[in-house]
Parts: sequence; structure tokens; C-alpha cells
Amino acid sequence: MNLALRADGAALAPISPRLELGAYESLWLEQGATFKTLADRFARDPSALPSDFVSRSAAEAAADEVFARLKKSGVHRFGVRINHAGDYPERLRDARHPIEVLYYQGAWELTETRSIAVVGARKATEQGTQRAAQIAKGLVERGFTVVSGLAEGVDRAAHTAALGCGGRTIAVIGTPLGQYYPKANRDLQDQIATDHLLISQVPLLRYRKQGPRQNRLFFPERNVTMSALTEGTVIVEASDTSGTLTQARAALHQGRKLFILDSCFDPSLKLTWPQRFADLGAIRVRSMDDIWNALA
Repeated sequence: MNLALRADGAALAPISPRLELGAYESLWLEQGATFKTLADRFARDPSALPSDFVSRSAAEAAADEVFARLKKSGVHRFGVRINHAGDYPERLRDARHPIEVLYYQGAWELTETRSIAVVGARKATEQGTQRAAQIAKGLVERGFTVVSGLAEGVDRAAHTAALGCGGRTIAVIGTPLGQYYPKANRDLQDQIATDHLLISQVPLLRYRKQGPRQNRLFFPERNVTMSALTEGTVIVEASDTSGTLTQARAALHQGRKLFILDSCFDPSLKLTWPQRFADLGAIRVRSMDDIWNALA
């Protein structure tokens, strides 16, 4: 199908969100489907929609199952954003393997605000959670939306601090809507989904079909989307093997600002990644002014 597009990439003809949702879910059920293989397929036909690659009956059946399973999970209201629809953020195409369909709950218009991601270790130190909260509060005071991944540790501290001082927050999760990980964040996730914005790029049917070992791979992939959605990423603390570094690499690849707190450079930690990313253009943050000056 040769979809007629406007200059901004949006389709001229109406798009059926339900049909495209179902088609995208069907594509994910194909053997060997990954974010890369799907992105490569759409890259070969930039005007294509998911429904161009699967039968209408398969797409409708998948959509029916998704709606039924979301309802069973307690998700009665949600939305989708589809590439080539006018409300799909064009900056998400900066990702190495762009996402064609996103699920969300809450206020999508928050994606139009200035935003910074605050991320770091799940097993954060007490100082790390304090620093995450301090950064989040500073961002809120400057009118930024705080974005994070709703994991334990740094992510939770950033979301909670933003909410606590009356700010806005967006959570980009590594599970489908209606799933909670960690379960301790259930109340926080529900609050963000109701009053702010919760985003998932995880295909529900594929997630259900796989086991936990395979589904873990969705977490670093959401970090790539989180980076693309924002102006920059602040890393509060992370080990040399942390999944947070996926977001660091993505930020530099996408041309986003990458901020690393000065505490990460402490020689006693014996970390190699902070200086490696600083050499590639990351900004060492000794005070909040380092962030403001880079964003000015």
C-alpha cells in the first residue's frame, strides 16, 4: 500500500487504531520477530502501516484478544499511538529501531512538554535515591516533566519526588499495560496512569506467549524509547553492567544530552563507564547549573 503522507509524515487518510494495533501484535507473533527485524521491515517501506503486512482477519482477531486481555487485567481505558498518525511524536524516529505502535494510559499531551529522563540503579544506595529526588525536584522547579522507567530504586525515587512537589511525570515501562513490575510499584503505576502518563511499547500477546527470561529483553528496549522521547537523560548511579547504560548509548546515538552525576566518577567505585561516556560527549554534572547551561 502506498500511503499518502503529509510533509510531516502523517497520513492523509484516516487510520484505524484498533486494526493497526492488532496487525502490530500479529507481526510480533511471527517467528524471530524483534524490534530490529520489525524496524528493518518498515524501513524498507517507510509509508507502510502494520496492516499492510498481515491479513485483516488476523489483525482483527489479535485486536479482539488484546482488548479482552487488557479488560481482564483491569485496563478499561487506554490509547495507542501509531507512526503516520498525526499524534505520533516524530522524535521517536531517532531511535535506532523505531517503534511503530505505542500503548498508553493518561495524558498523552505530556509528551509535548519539555522533559528529561532520570534513571539509574534498581538497587540504589540511599545517597542515590536522595540525589534522584533532588534532581527531579530541580527539574520540576524549572518546568520540566520528569521521565523514568518505574523500576525500583532511582526510577521510583524520581517519579515520587516529581509527584511530591506537584510536578509532571511520565513512566515508560518494560511490561504491557496491566502488568506491574515490580509489584511494589503498583499504586505508583496506577497513580501515574490516572493522573500523568504511562507508556508501554511491549506487545501484549508476545509477552504472554514468552517466559520471563525472554521478556526481560523488553526492559532495555524501553530505555531507548525513553531517551528518544526526552531532551536528555540524567544517570544518577549505575554499575558497569547496568541496563541503564543502554539508555546512555541511545542518548548519544540520538543526539540527546547525556548527563552523568559527578558522584559516578568517584575513583573508589572503580567504574569505567562514566569516563568512557564523558569522552564521547556526556556532561559531568557537579551542580544543577551544569544541566541548565547545557539545556539553555
